[in-house]
Parts: sequence; C-alpha cells; structure tokens
Amino acid sequence: MKRETKLLIGLVIIAFIIRAIFLFSTPIKIWDETVYANLGYDLSRNPFDYSVQHNGWSDFIPSAGDNLYAWPKMGFRAPLLSYSLSIFYLLNLDFLVSLFIPIIGALSVALIFILGKKLFNEKIGLYSAIFLSFLPLHVVYSAKILADVLFTFFVLLTFISFWEGYEKNNKKYKILFGFFLALALLSKYTALWIIPIFLIYLFIKNKSLNFLKDKYLWYAVGAFFLILIPWFIYGIREYSNPLGAFIHGGKAAAYWGGSQSWHFFFDYWLQIFSVLGIIFIIALIYILYKKEYLKKEICLVLIWFALFLGMASYMPHKEDRYLLAIAPAMCLITGFFVDKIRKYKKILLSSIIIVLLISLSFQFVITYGKSYTDTNKCFLEANNFLQNKIGDILIVTDESPTVYYYTKKETHFYPNPWSLENLRNLVKNGYPDKENYFLFTDFSMPLGGDKYNKVKEDLDKNFEKVFECSKSKGYSAVYLISTNKE
Repeated sequence: MKRETKLLIGLVIIAFIIRAIFLFSTPIKIWDETVYANLGYDLSRNPFDYSVQHNGWSDFIPSAGDNLYAWPKMGFRAPLLSYSLSIFYLLNLDFLVSLFIPIIGALSVALIFILGKKLFNEKIGLYSAIFLSFLPLHVVYSAKILADVLFTFFVLLTFISFWEGYEKNNKKYKILFGFFLALALLSKYTALWIIPIFLIYLFIKNKSLNFLKDKYLWYAVGAFFLILIPWFIYGIREYSNPLGAFIHGGKAAAYWGGSQSWHFFFDYWLQIFSVLGIIFIIALIYILYKKEYLKKEICLVLIWFALFLGMASYMPHKEDRYLLAIAPAMCLITGFFVDKIRKYKKILLSSIIIVLLISLSFQFVITYGKSYTDTNKCFLEANNFLQNKIGDILIVTDESPTVYYYTKKETHFYPNPWSLENLRNLVKNGYPDKENYFLFTDFSMPLGGDKYNKVKEDLDKNFEKVFECSKSKGYSAVYLISTNKE
C-alpha cells in the first residue's frame, strides 16, 4: 500500500473521530436538525407522505401570504437527507441517525483527495484533504443533522465525475456526472448554482458551444432528469406543478431567516474559514500574478468558487454553513499554493494545521460552554418526563419539532394569540380524548417580559404542575391541562 494511501486512510479515520467528538459539544439538537430527523422517522413509516399534516408535529412554515406554498407542505426542504435517515429508522438503527453526517463528512475528505489527485497530483490532493479534515466550518456542521455537508459530499462527486468524464473522456463518468448532480440538487436546492459552473467552463475551454454536440452530455442530462422524476411527481401532487418543490424552496429563501448585507460573508471571513481564509487569499494573489488561472484545472476551481460565492452573497438570507460547498474549492487552491512554496512548504503546512487545530479546540470549548446550560438540562429533563408518559398524549409547546424528536409524542404549538380560553378550546375541540400536557420552558422561549409571565401565571393558577426543573439559570415545567373551567 502506498504511503499516500495509508496517510489518507488515517486521515479519514481521524476526520471521523473529530466529527464524532463534536457530536458531544452540545447535548441538544437544534430546530432544523430535529425537523430533518423527524421527517426521516415519519418517512420510515410512510415514504409517500413528505409533509407534516398527519404526523403529530409541525415545522413553523410562514407562507408570505401564499397558501399554496405553506403548511403542511415540506417541499421547500430538499428531501435526500430525510429519506436517507428514514433507512436507519426503518432498520431500527436509530443511533446511526446522528452518526450519518459525521460519516459523510469524513468520506468527503477521501473525495477531495481523489479530486485533488485528478486535477493536480497526489500531494495536492493530500494537502487539500488535510485542510478539509480540520476546517472548523466543515467539522462543526459534520456533527449536525443538516443538509449542507451531504450537499458538499455530492458536489465533490459531481466534480470528480465531470473531470473524469469530460476531461479524461471516460463515457461512464460523463453519465454519472448527471446522476450525481441530481443527487446534489436533492440534497440542497442551491445545487442550481452549481450547474452554470460546468457550462461556463466548457464554453471557455472550447471557445464555442461545440461541447453541446457531445451525445454523452445529453445522456447526462437525461440521467439528471430521470433521478428527479419522483420529485417532479411530488411537485404535481402537492403543488400542481412539477417544479413546485423548487419554487417553494425559492419562496422560503426569500422570506425566511431575515436578510443580511451582501458583504456578510466577507465581514465574517476569518471567523468562517479561520487561517485557511487568509492563505487562500494569498494563493489567489499568487495565481493571478503567475497567471496560473490559464491552467484548465485552476480555471474550473476558480469558476466554482467565484460563481457560488457570488450567488450566496446575492441571496437575502445568509449563514456561514451556506459556504460549505466552496470549502473544497478553497482547500484545493490552498493545497496547490502550498505545493508551490517549495522551500517553506513544511513550515507553512504545519502552521496551517496547528492554527486549524487551535481554532477547532476553541470552537469546541465555546460550543460546549454555550450548550451545557441549565436551560438545556431542564428542557431535556422535561422531555424525558414526557417521553416516559404511557398512552396517547398531546404536548402543547412552542418547540414542536424538537419536542417530537425527543418524545415521539404528538405536539401542538401554543395558541396564538395567547389566552387561557384559547388554550382550553385548543385541547377541548381538537384533542378531547387525549391526556393533554403543556410544556413551559425558557428554552428558545419567544415570549418575553410581561407576556412570558402572563403565560406562566395562567398555568400556575389553573392547572396542576406535574413536573418542574428549576436551576439557577434554567427552568422547565409540565402542566396537566384540564378542559373544565374551575
């Protein structure tokens, strides 16, 4: 076995261990994580119901006034992650639900090595794999049940198959290119930003549209649409439009999560990419100065980086994880640059690794400190209490997907507007045959000040408190709701 292969295997194992360790940086799943996991759980029981209409919980889905693209439809969330998780639930391998993305993240390290080797050489592939292994952005989100790392995994497969197919003229890979691109799109709709990258590259390379005459390119297009047929059928059924799910995703992106300035990613560049962000910029300057961008492999990676970053900056809502798909491009360019610095290569490589490890350590400590709080401990204790309740119960809560994830009991959001009468009517008219509980908690509680106090006061005066966890900086309580006025 070659030395580089041994190093890569060791690196993948280390990458997985680091990502698995980060699973323990927080005791609780965030909202979006529980949504994907809940969908996976529900799909394991009914793979044809991709919604939240009949399953005892809900995602908070604003409609911006368009009821066609609103609750209970879930098409705005790309489906591949949830369907993948459903397999583990179906096979009673629930423990793999949390380990799935760390595994995918570690395997991505192997994929970037393969891509780097194909584009450049084994050393650059290995350097790129090292950077992705320890990049805090990729590590942190590899420990969460979110779609971004899975999307990045298929983006890497897409680029590998594209290069092998359309540069090495491997016909099988030409078709696989369309297959992997479709899976990337089903992982996250921002794969639509990836598609123009290949068209631009082929146009620059051929200096014409002659590449459109390649019949295998059209076979790839056929494979792409073939994979998407089930999702088109879903769109017709749910939205009366084969593109309905994608339209819903676009609409949700326009009004969900607020709006950030176009330079958001540049403002937080170092925070997002750590030292890799600095070395990458230096690498860009080197590439421009030496005109390395004229090389086709550099050209492809630069188009990948520039186009995706431009689209992400254009979108109104921005989060650091949205740039995960360009992290491999940055690792490849940085690896290329390190390989060119012959005299100081070892020093530069060692320095980057050390700083990335330090950044990872700080990230773990900060996340751990913010997550292992009294609030979270009390919230989990309340969920454990409700999970152990025997029989058919309803939990009124403002954390519907999270509570459903931990209890697998039916939930309902707080009545809005809040009033004691609205609460009674909710359970009396909708759930008269269930034992009804109210989970009051300061975990992500949107009710503050007087309104927060009013809810607690109404509950204390009118219902029996059957559970309470009160710590110095955390509080959760469970009330048994009676529908009879006292």
